[in-house]
Amino acid sequence: MKPMSAAQRASATFAQFFGGEPQMLARAPGRVNLIGEFTDYNEGFCLPAAIERDCVVAIRARRDGIVHVVAADEQHQQDRFTLDTPLAPVKQPQFANYVRGVLAALQAQGLQFGGAELAIAGDVPLGAGLSSSAALELAIGQAFKLLYQLPVTPEQLARAGQSAEHRFAGCMCGLMDQLSIATGRAGHAMLLDMRSLSSRLVPLPAGAALLIVDSRVSRGLADSEYNLRREHCEAAACHFGVPMLRDLDMATLQQRWHELPEVIARRARHIVSENARTLAAADALQAGDLVQMGELMRTSHTSLREDFEVTVPQTDRIAELLNQVLGRSGGARMTGGGFGGCVVALGPLDAVPAMKDALARNYRNAQGEPARIHLTGAADGAGRA
Repeated sequence: MKPMSAAQRASATFAQFFGGEPQMLARAPGRVNLIGEFTDYNEGFCLPAAIERDCVVAIRARRDGIVHVVAADEQHQQDRFTLDTPLAPVKQPQFANYVRGVLAALQAQGLQFGGAELAIAGDVPLGAGLSSSAALELAIGQAFKLLYQLPVTPEQLARAGQSAEHRFAGCMCGLMDQLSIATGRAGHAMLLDMRSLSSRLVPLPAGAALLIVDSRVSRGLADSEYNLRREHCEAAACHFGVPMLRDLDMATLQQRWHELPEVIARRARHIVSENARTLAAADALQAGDLVQMGELMRTSHTSLREDFEVTVPQTDRIAELLNQVLGRSGGARMTGGGFGGCVVALGPLDAVPAMKDALARNYRNAQGEPARIHLTGAADGAGRA
């Protein structure tokens, strides 16, 4: 029997807990970042794409200010709260903080809306660096936007999701995940300027495959060293008297390298070089040049491993195996927040069987489990399911 889709699970859970039909279904995809890692909170450049994996919310309005939500994929854990009092984080269930955080942020933007019954389901892998939390945030925001016809832009929804991360989940993330999920376009990556929040659609080359490989090494950004890396970047920018590391050039960094602690200098070198790689990668993709794109992805992974120190042996091994198969026809690199999670590869579609075979023969995590492999395309951003 074919497994139920996320939309089907959300609808079935809604009927089980609330009875009847939801008024509507909203969806938001996960995302994969092709290149431009940790540059978002330095107001730099990144090159993400929304993927064909969704978080789906089934929703129906209530006449009071109560929000009652159930998570189909979390043993039907529930949260129930009122919009009439200030919203605050809770210890359990964890998913509830993303719901509460988004609604609190929308209220802070001056938007008026009532209560609702919600059921949530998704197929974005959890803890894999594919922005399952941001997909949940944008799906919640999109659901309330549709249900209550809120005059809110994709950028405002993205900022509401980021606020939920900062204020309710304790992760000081940038805006890249939420913005790419809010504004994605099928068949395209997006070159995002995280200072101006402007974007340029970049088509993925015809015949190219987007392969995402989950190392099955789970990581949590809030309790990892993610926030420490952000502090390192802020310290470097402060030392050089620039607003953000986006404003630092490589020549200045090299000339004054000795003024910084070694670890801070290396963090800065990753950001400065990664911004340059990301701009070059957008041009390479626009030209359909997978040779150049692959080289940039491999160099990015090296920088993430040696300068930013966020890879783990498992993601290093996966990237190595995929790059051996691809040669000069494409490339692979760690993607996401690091300390586990996923590797993304971009290369010819006919190389996919060989990549899968190399992983099946040569990769296991510490528990002896094989990688999970997702072949996907670039998808549209948040909207009606």
